[in-house]
Amino acid sequence: MGKRIMLVAGEASGDALGGPLMAALTEQSSEQPEFIGVGGSAMTAEGMASLFPISDLSVMGLAEILPRLRLIFRRMKQTETLARETRPDIIITIDSPGFNFRLGKRLKYLGIPLVHYVAPTVWAWKPGRAKKIAQFLDHLLVLLPFEPPYFEIEGLDCTFVGHSAVSHLPGDGPAFRDRHDISESAIVLGVLPGSRQGEVSRLLPEFLETAEQLNSEIDDLVVVVPAVDHVSAVIKQGFDGKSLRSVVVGADEKRDAFAAMNGALAASGTVTLELTLAGVPTVAAYRMNALTMMIVKRMTRVSSVSLTNLVLGQEIIPEYLQQHCTAANLVPAVRQILMDTGERTKQIEAAAEVASALGAGGKPPAQRAAEAILKILEPE
Repeated sequence: MGKRIMLVAGEASGDALGGPLMAALTEQSSEQPEFIGVGGSAMTAEGMASLFPISDLSVMGLAEILPRLRLIFRRMKQTETLARETRPDIIITIDSPGFNFRLGKRLKYLGIPLVHYVAPTVWAWKPGRAKKIAQFLDHLLVLLPFEPPYFEIEGLDCTFVGHSAVSHLPGDGPAFRDRHDISESAIVLGVLPGSRQGEVSRLLPEFLETAEQLNSEIDDLVVVVPAVDHVSAVIKQGFDGKSLRSVVVGADEKRDAFAAMNGALAASGTVTLELTLAGVPTVAAYRMNALTMMIVKRMTRVSSVSLTNLVLGQEIIPEYLQQHCTAANLVPAVRQILMDTGERTKQIEAAAEVASALGAGGKPPAQRAAEAILKILEPE
């Protein structure tokens, strides 16, 4: 057996990075690594038996976390105990900084190399975090090309690996439509209300109201929702009593679903970048607990929440946040990306520029990340 590698992902986006990283580590290692830690379906498929369900950590926002603090503290203790008792050769935490940075501080005393995958957005808010995490992390793997200087100036080694979205193979839209009996002429609207229960509960009603109003205007409209397992049932229930034709699919069909879409209404986050790179015109929207939003607004340093807009330095994807996230605002915006040729072309043409900025054309990000980790494990 090769190196014992501990990985900790706290939500679906981290699991999506962890799975390919584990596959790349296996491919590049001289002996089969032993994987332990916390992950979701992508990571368990690569050989990890997760310490507990990843959904236990998939919460966001102060008001949302408070009711689950006891569970989260218990999971923190379990994860720390696993590291202490198994003494892995390296610990890799993936995204979820609220959980993983607290974990990192508690594990520093072990003297085990600690790597974090996905930089905190210090360029957006709380710039002091760069100095704080440099005190307990040994290496940082970043997704965006402008991020390393923020951390290197604090003495933290960084590797730009690129964004995983650029390495995704295009999906097969016609095959998806054929599988789900969607005609070639149908207008497919992707609805993506997030991967956390709280997000879905806040966004899905407005997203479905938007789709219902558009359904009364557009002939043969089909709503397609790629959903992670732990929110799929809630999403399906949301369609009860609606006049919409809907297709809810698992994450394994996401790429094909993207390729079948004419446009999308999505929770702001990584998925909006994935949609841009897939050539899907998109409207982004988000609503969080009012207390959480008040805190975020006081600390934020950027005017946009969509990575596509941040990478390009201009608003390509329309954004509707908080009180603006209403069907009254979303209906005309989504109508435009479905029907306005000029708006559609602007977003579709942005894909190549975004892909280039995020490392397209080189090694896949997972391979670059694995190389950086193996250099720490096996220094020359």
